[in-house]
This record gives sequence, structure tokens and C-alpha cells, in this order.
Amino acid sequence: MSTRTLVKNLAALPDGPVTVSGWVETVRDQKKVQFVILRDESGAVQLVNPATREVDPSLTEPAEVAEASARLATTETISALAHGSFITVTGELKHDERVKLGGLEVKIASLEVVTAANPETPIAADSSLDKRMDWRFLDLRHPKQALIFRIQTTFLHALRGVWVEKGLIEIQTPKLMASASESRAELFEVEYFEGKAYLAQSPQFFKQMAQAAGFGGVFEVGPAFRADPSFTSRHATEFTSVDTEISWIDSHEDVMALHEELIVAGFQAVVDKHGAEIAELFGIELTVPTRPFPRIPLAEAKQIVADRGYVIPRTDDDMDPEGERQISAYVKEAFGHDFVFLTDYAASIRPFYHMRHEGDPSLTNSYDLIYNGVEISTGAQREHRIDVLVEQARDKGMDPEELEFYLDFFRYGVPPHGGFGMGLARVLMLMLNEHSIRETTYLFRGPTRLQP
Repeated sequence: MSTRTLVKNLAALPDGPVTVSGWVETVRDQKKVQFVILRDESGAVQLVNPATREVDPSLTEPAEVAEASARLATTETISALAHGSFITVTGELKHDERVKLGGLEVKIASLEVVTAANPETPIAADSSLDKRMDWRFLDLRHPKQALIFRIQTTFLHALRGVWVEKGLIEIQTPKLMASASESRAELFEVEYFEGKAYLAQSPQFFKQMAQAAGFGGVFEVGPAFRADPSFTSRHATEFTSVDTEISWIDSHEDVMALHEELIVAGFQAVVDKHGAEIAELFGIELTVPTRPFPRIPLAEAKQIVADRGYVIPRTDDDMDPEGERQISAYVKEAFGHDFVFLTDYAASIRPFYHMRHEGDPSLTNSYDLIYNGVEISTGAQREHRIDVLVEQARDKGMDPEELEFYLDFFRYGVPPHGGFGMGLARVLMLMLNEHSIRETTYLFRGPTRLQP
């Protein structure tokens, strides 16, 4: 490893020699002085070079001629630098409050072009989203785009802190499956030696297996796949799912309590570490949500939406995207909150493994978490009684024999349990007021995008 200093650490150093490395953001090539803005993964710094346009012919001392020639070469190198070239510079750090960029600069002593960039950059600030996605590695050099993934790192680290503190076990479930984990409607089928396999839509079955294994509580952050031909701003064919499953719960209320604790911890960490940068680059003041989050049964929420003048046009019992926006607007007005749990969904629109209400099998112990008008998660208490589970599968028109490997989990004892799955990119999109999960996904995958 080189002995370079990260830009973010320069301010704490005294004046003196330093080495910095990064890519060229801008070059101002003036007659007597040159300025280069160098950016690395931590920030940007101004480099300055007193320009030498020719070697003074009156110089006779070999050392003086060599020094002037080296300065001329550096000047010519800087003049030829293209945006995006990666360079290493050694020079003298100087603190100067007149310098607008961080109050310091580095006077160049030597400059090495590590890799030269093509002079014509394929994307610009006004390029379309699709064009930027074509050149994602260049798009991610922008401080705003890079900050998204620093925020993601902080957010997930905070969630992992809660999970670990509570004694949950991290698992990595397989993404190749012999059968569907949700529904066959959105299933990717792949060749698997002499047979077929399917890309996992969710780690659901394997999270539940961990409860039967006596793990007590598990979490996973990993990929999930949906063969959904949607082109909306919130759908992807491959996405990162944040999943938790816990044992010995009394109802879905226990799952919601953990869910909101995780959200609050994540937001607190992001605000503490990145709040100022978010305000500067995204123009928003991110706040930490208060607990408890509002909870509204779905039937009541639909009535509230209807009273606001919007009748949900769906023929099933679910809420639609406009309905989610309407109920979020109501919650913001009534409670001043950006989150709301919609609870007690109809069994007709929930998976067979969701536990149904005692005394009212038409409803389930389940919820959706809505954030700023968009669903980010579904959670529920699971049905753990094998006879009930088999019957509910039959009610959904499923053949229990095709679910044998899953049903076996429940034949040898399993505690009451529940959990949730949450789309990471959606959370970040809404947190940062972005318009598409393409912005908050490192490399987006959709119906028409498999590259880069």
C-alpha cells in the first residue's frame, strides 16, 4: 500500500510534505499558475503549481536546469490532464483560510499520472438517468452518488448492531431453490444440471427453518429476485432484502416493535454521521422518527382514504399506491410522522403462511410498513401449527406435497415466530427524497438492464 494521505485527514496535519492520490475533477490552467482539484474517496483538495512555460536559457548550473526542466514537464503534464485521470501528487501542504476548498492546498512537487482518462467524458450533469446507468462507475464518482452508499453502510451497520446486541444470528440463505418461496408468478427459472432451479424471491422459508432449528432469531442482508416486468421507480428484478425472523412472539406487534427499533437506530446513525452532508448535497434535513410508529388497521385506513375523496379502484382487498400516498399524507397531518404500519391485512391477499386472526380467519396478523407514501416492508406472525398451515395452503389452491420440504420444518416442533422483509434501496430512496431506486442501487437490474 502507498503512504498516501486521505483528503479528509489533511486538515488535521501541520504544514509540510504529503502525498495524495485520486482523480482529477477540474483543471484551471492559467499562464503563471495551475490549479487542479483532486478528489479521492473522502473529499477534494486544491493542488497548485507555479507554471513554468519554458526553461530560462540563461540558466547554466546543471541542478538549476534540471529543476526548471522538471517544473516545465510538470506544467505540460497538468495542461494535458483530462477529467477523471488518476494521479499521485507529492507536495507541500499549506493551511490558508483564503482557499475556499477546505482552507488548505498542496503545492505540487511531483505529479505521476497513474492512469490517463479519455478526454471526452460520456456523461454530464444533465445526462438522463439511463445514460448515467450505462456509465455507472463514472456516475458514482460524484460526491452525491457516493454519499448514498456511505449512508447505506452506516444504516446497515446500525441495524446489525441492534441485531447482534439482541443475540440474533446472521445467516446466508441459498439463492437457488427447488421451488417457489412466494409465488410462481414472479419466478426466475434457471437450468440446473439435469433439472430446473429457481432464483429465490425471498429467504422466507429458510428464515423459518432457523426457528425450527432453535436459533431463536436471525437476520440476513442479501439479494432477492422477482421476475416482475414492472418499470416503476420502485421495482427491480434483483434487489437487496433486509430480513429478520424471531421466535417466541405473542403477535405481529412484537415484530413491529423490533422493526421500528431497527429503523430508528439506522436513522439515528445516519443523521449523526451524515446529516450535514445530506443537507448540503441533497438539500434535506433528515430527522429521526419517533417511537412508536402509528398503527392503523387496513380497513380503517381504507375508510380514511375514502373520506379524503379517494376510492381505491382495486377489486381485491389490498391498498394501491395512491392509497398508500393518501394514508401517508393523513398520518403526516394527524401525527406528524413519516412512517405508518398498516395492519391486519385480509387473508385473501396474504401468503398461506401468515397466521390468521383468532376468531376471524378472514384477517391476518400481518402488516405493511409505509414510509413517505411507499411500502417498504411486509411483516407478519407466521402460522406454526402444521395442521393449520396445511389447511391454509390448500385454501390458497396449493398442493401440500409440493411444499413437503417446507412443511417438514413444522413436524418436529417450532416456536411461535414472525418477521419481516424490507427493500433496502426503497428505504434509501425515500430517506434521501430520490425519485428512483436506480439512484440508490449500486448496479440496478430491471427487465431491460443486465449491464454494467
